[in-house]
Amino acid sequence: MAAQLLSGRGIANQIREEMAAEVSRFAQECGRVPSLAVVRAGEDAASVSYTRMLIRTCEQVGIAFEPHILPADVPEEKLISLVRELSASESVDGIIVQEPLPEGCNAEAVIAALDPVKDVDGVHPSNAGRLFQGVGNYYVPATPAGGMELLERYGIPVKGKRAVVVGRSNVVGRPMAMLLLHRHATVTICHSRTENLAEECRRAEILVAATGKPKLITGDMVSPGVVVVDFGVNFLDGQMVGDVDFDSVAEKASWITPVPGGTGPMTNVMLMRNVLMAARARQARAETK
Repeated sequence: MAAQLLSGRGIANQIREEMAAEVSRFAQECGRVPSLAVVRAGEDAASVSYTRMLIRTCEQVGIAFEPHILPADVPEEKLISLVRELSASESVDGIIVQEPLPEGCNAEAVIAALDPVKDVDGVHPSNAGRLFQGVGNYYVPATPAGGMELLERYGIPVKGKRAVVVGRSNVVGRPMAMLLLHRHATVTICHSRTENLAEECRRAEILVAATGKPKLITGDMVSPGVVVVDFGVNFLDGQMVGDVDFDSVAEKASWITPVPGGTGPMTNVMLMRNVLMAARARQARAETK
């Protein structure tokens, strides 16, 4: 069996065009463009690279970008004060606080300073709780949202399927599990202390890898016909690889995301969708005052 690719590049391009049209419509109706503020402490290479990608994507869809770059040793109180200031700002619709935070900084305190309506990363307890319950309006972290969008756009059935999520982080594994559950999959969450991981993986009809461990999932750990969504971004000998050993797993899977080019391209465009959602929410709130 030769797996078909769940390629994110073409889908991301489609969504980017859709977002550009929707942002343009919002600007015409409301007299302003949606805006995204990004807070970063220091010059961590991965964070700097992500900022550049965000700037490019914002430009492509017409969203205003507002960077706030602080020293790597910025005091926690100053970081929290900036987040509160942006949360109260009338010129900002969405806010992202990039990691890593300064050493010793209380991440929970920084996140708590966010206005949940502007938390387009979906990290505030209010948004995480609503996602868990599946009620009300909330923001889904962009990476798992992109994974679900790929399944949707490729017509992969989720309802009633056995889904195994390997990884339990608050930004990928857990929200992905909740999204699958909301779509009526039967979900198992595995992690570093799961016994007989291979046996659990072989039960999956949909297998999600989000561990940060290169090529952890191998061909002998999956069943024929499985759909594989790999969120891993790792580097081995200068080459980007996923959490799945692509070559061996692709021989048995029916569908699989490549790395790179699978879930990665989806993240930024799904974030843009959250920013537009935040802008609409703030506009509606302003019109009712």
